[in-house]
Amino acid sequence: MNISELKKMSTIERLQAMEALWDSFLYEIDEIETPEWHEKVLRARKEKIANGTAKFISLSELKKSRQQ
Repeated sequence: MNISELKKMSTIERLQAMEALWDSFLYEIDEIETPEWHEKVLRARKEKIANGTAKFISLSELKKSRQQ
């Protein structure tokens, strides 16, 4: 499948195809190696939460920040 074929699909069809593709990875989890940088990001986020410096925002705040 290529981009031109994907563009012929409706938004709903593309979302469903994407969801099915992601779901297919569940059965291959042992074949996928997590990159080292993922581990570093998660550790840093956990550390911020543990020491009280993490900043949490609502979904509406996130959406507003992305519109600017």
